[in-house]
Amino acid sequence: MKTLSRIEASKKSRDITSFMAMDVAEHAKELQRAGRSIIRFELGEPDFETPKVVADAGIRAIQEGKTKYTPSLGTMELREEICRFHKKQYGVAVETERVVVANGSSAALFLTFAALLNKGDEVIMGDPHYACYPNYVSFLDGRPVFVPLFEKEGFILTAAKIKKALTKKTKAALINSPGNPTGVVLPPEELRRIAKLGITIVADEVYHGLSYVGRDRSILEFTDNAFVIGGFSKRFAMTGWRIGYVIAPHEYIRAIQKVQQNFQISPGAISQEAAVAALRYGLKDAERMRKEYAKRRTVMVEGLRKIGFPVKAEPQGAFYVLTSCVFLDADSKRLAFRILDEAGVAVTPGADFGRLGEGHLRFSYATGVKDIREGLRRLGAFIKEKRAAVKSVLAFPRGKG
Repeated sequence: MKTLSRIEASKKSRDITSFMAMDVAEHAKELQRAGRSIIRFELGEPDFETPKVVADAGIRAIQEGKTKYTPSLGTMELREEICRFHKKQYGVAVETERVVVANGSSAALFLTFAALLNKGDEVIMGDPHYACYPNYVSFLDGRPVFVPLFEKEGFILTAAKIKKALTKKTKAALINSPGNPTGVVLPPEELRRIAKLGITIVADEVYHGLSYVGRDRSILEFTDNAFVIGGFSKRFAMTGWRIGYVIAPHEYIRAIQKVQQNFQISPGAISQEAAVAALRYGLKDAERMRKEYAKRRTVMVEGLRKIGFPVKAEPQGAFYVLTSCVFLDADSKRLAFRILDEAGVAVTPGADFGRLGEGHLRFSYATGVKDIREGLRRLGAFIKEKRAAVKSVLAFPRGKG
């Protein structure tokens, strides 16, 4: 009898890296289930409830039986609302034919790269970068090309750096503003210079609505040769609704639609009804949340500096602070899990965000001021204890043997 070969997961699934932020989050939940008090700084998940006007729209959709498949591109009502929103916010006219609604901005990114990449195509991105970006590209047989971003330069991905990384295999450059994990906001003049490079841009704009240095600027203000990723999770506190979209050049829409039809069928009907309400009636709630994040940003940045973290590049958007942790441990993953286990504070290892993210920790201030202060207190005690332990070892007399 022929022996069957051992079943093994696919190479693609084995090669993909874990999402460390989720690894930390899952361990934090295990500790909480065991009765531990854990302060959560690891995820970019707003602690606010979804605005009532948005939640009510979702409930109403269920009550009215709007629970069936929708068109694969998304409902025309939502696509039209997205176009109106972009016209009002950015002064950009977007045709509904260019809008594809997806099951979250993550799905929108997957649809984009699935339609864009051939084997060996290169996508330029910054390092540090959002943890999942390279995996989207690699999983779809592309090649991520990393451009170094430095804290002393504000973590800004410039047109000059992108230009230097261009090759004959370059298919696109990926930008993220406001950025995760750095909170950087690309100045409009830099967006203009990037657009003038003449290459395709994939712009992750999911953190729009969470800027603290002026109005949001979309890459579509400067070029049509772009894929814009938008969403509702961050601005409207709708992470669990899983609803986002991509605005793409006309020639890619049918390709994106076919990928959606095969792998997603359509975006969720209930969430689309809620998203329409968010754009029509939820912007005041979104602005209220943004102002609260601005206050939290100040508390987090000042608090981190006070206990010894050298925050040099203050976040200008989103709700993250990325700062060096080498004064405690250059191995950010080891340090993050020690902080979680010993201090009861969940933070994300900088190694999650690329080679140049290592030696850093990311702190999310998507939680309330009370928790931020308590988390900082615990971190301060942890740091004080570790420094005292080091001094004790150094002071201990060495033997002669």
